[in-house]
Amino acid sequence: MIPALRIVFMGTPEFAVSILEKLFHSPHQIVGVVTATDKPAGRGQKLKSSAVKDFAIENQLNLLQPESLKDPIFIEQLKDLNADLFVVVAFRMLPEIVWSMPPKGTINLHASLLPQYRGAAPINWAIINGETKTGVTTFFINKDIDTGKIIDSRETEILEDMTVGELYSQLMEI
Repeated sequence: MIPALRIVFMGTPEFAVSILEKLFHSPHQIVGVVTATDKPAGRGQKLKSSAVKDFAIENQLNLLQPESLKDPIFIEQLKDLNADLFVVVAFRMLPEIVWSMPPKGTINLHASLLPQYRGAAPINWAIINGETKTGVTTFFINKDIDTGKIIDSRETEILEDMTVGELYSQLMEI
């Protein structure tokens, strides 16, 4: 049996929430959640929180929303969490000082079958390019974008008239 890990989760959109929720209900301990700062949205430009923030608050998880991922105060807060592992889903590029911090590494879930569609908008690009399959890949983060050692990947079919939203939902479930 795998011992329970102390995990810091980093993500922003709804896509990331499904993974955070699975980790939350696992034997592992979520010691911190890092997400984007609230942003103005809509006609009234009212501040809107991320889906990950909403989940973290609802479940009383320790929440961090740094303006800068290189902020020395944020770096100290992360170190103080004493996490074994960082899990990243649909978040920003992490500076090396962050991704190299936990002793078991930092893993990322990416919405493509790497090495295809590294970088931003992999779901959109798979649809635009008429791909017939895609999937998700989990890998260890390193200094180059979406190039680390692959841990696992899961494949799914892209149906002929599938929309980005439909594929997004399908990948979120995987």
